[in-house]
Amino acid sequence: MIYWQLFCVYLKIGIFGFGGGYAMLSLIQYEVVDKHQWLTLQEFTDVVAISQMTPGPIGINSATYIGYTATGNVWGAIIATFAVCFPSFLLVLLISYFFARFKSNKYVAAAFTGLRPMTVGLIAAAALLLMNRENFIDYKSILIFAAAFFLTWKYKIHPILMICMAGIAGLFIYW
Repeated sequence: MIYWQLFCVYLKIGIFGFGGGYAMLSLIQYEVVDKHQWLTLQEFTDVVAISQMTPGPIGINSATYIGYTATGNVWGAIIATFAVCFPSFLLVLLISYFFARFKSNKYVAAAFTGLRPMTVGLIAAAALLLMNRENFIDYKSILIFAAAFFLTWKYKIHPILMICMAGIAGLFIYW
């Protein structure tokens, strides 16, 4: 039963996850933490952090990890990963065919123009969902967040370097 639920949840996430993995985070959190309670909010936050640091898209990485955690075996990881990828695979096949034929159509162009701000809004919603008491434990956490935000925004520091610097800062501050 858990495998079927996992497949259906991640198929739904794959179908409605416009904008990539970050835009999917609020939907993933709702399904995995709030509705099915496969993970706690703290575990979900840890999954997001791990999924950001590992190679590959965050939506697929989190599906693999959550599938494994929810079922306790590799089949859950495979099912969740397949389910979240399958709709995109089919959609890209269909869209690439039709987009090549209708890309100059004013209605198609208008629809894609409307999808851009929605994607930014979903990413902002995901960021706000992750900003809670469990993630910002004390002023030190807020300082790490503020420094990472400022350095990334102002100096365009590479994300890998920022991850390493935040990890080192965490070691020195919390150890």
